[in-house]
Amino acid sequence: MLGKIEGWETSLAYSHRPQTATWRLRRDGQTQYLKVERSGETPGLGYERDRMVWARGRLSVPEVIEYGTGDGVEWLLTWALPGLDATSEELSKDPASLVRLLAEGLREFHETPVRDCPFSFRIDDAMPIAIARVEAGVINPGRDFDDDHAHLTPSQALAELEALRPTSEDIVLCHGDYCPPNVIVSDGQVSGSVDLGGFGLADRWWDLAIATWSVTWNLGPGWEDTFLRAYGVQRDTDRIRYFRLLYDLVA
Repeated sequence: MLGKIEGWETSLAYSHRPQTATWRLRRDGQTQYLKVERSGETPGLGYERDRMVWARGRLSVPEVIEYGTGDGVEWLLTWALPGLDATSEELSKDPASLVRLLAEGLREFHETPVRDCPFSFRIDDAMPIAIARVEAGVINPGRDFDDDHAHLTPSQALAELEALRPTSEDIVLCHGDYCPPNVIVSDGQVSGSVDLGGFGLADRWWDLAIATWSVTWNLGPGWEDTFLRAYGVQRDTDRIRYFRLLYDLVA
């Protein structure tokens, strides 16, 4: 507990990496989230703000209260969505049901009409972000890479990403970081999602690769095939490898 910000009880909710932290603010039964990031990060919180504003009204995502920059940081303040995130103890008691619920929620997300979406995380749009982060020297493999990629330097990872690049894409509206902490559940169904920095038109395996990875992180091994069956797709090992490595370079 860090005290109060203008009357709000404030606590650290999540710290993804040293340059980014999310704070939970509570007052009179209301909850807000304040994400703070060091200025100059790629792609940055303004990138996420734009996507949340567009998605609001089309999908269940948080309402943006304020975005700003100053003193070497940028911040994004949003209202909380009602419900529990999918890491809650109550939901995790029945992992088989939770995995199926998450898969069905992602399938519904992917079926959202996309013709007017102005945002893209297609490979041609994602690769420059990966390249920029490698060139800026902001990636620390020991901190930022999963064990699958920890043997690679950032430059080696980028070269491998180029070698693994798919020759085609199955474009849908993607969340960009579909994992239990970013999925909200209410009344037995997925009711919303948060953390939309990678949101936009992309290959569906951009989401599926990370979603199946994340159920292992959060629930233990053995759930990937359950997720894919519930979603309704056969495993694509090559795309899983590609998009997981891409995630480690851009997330």
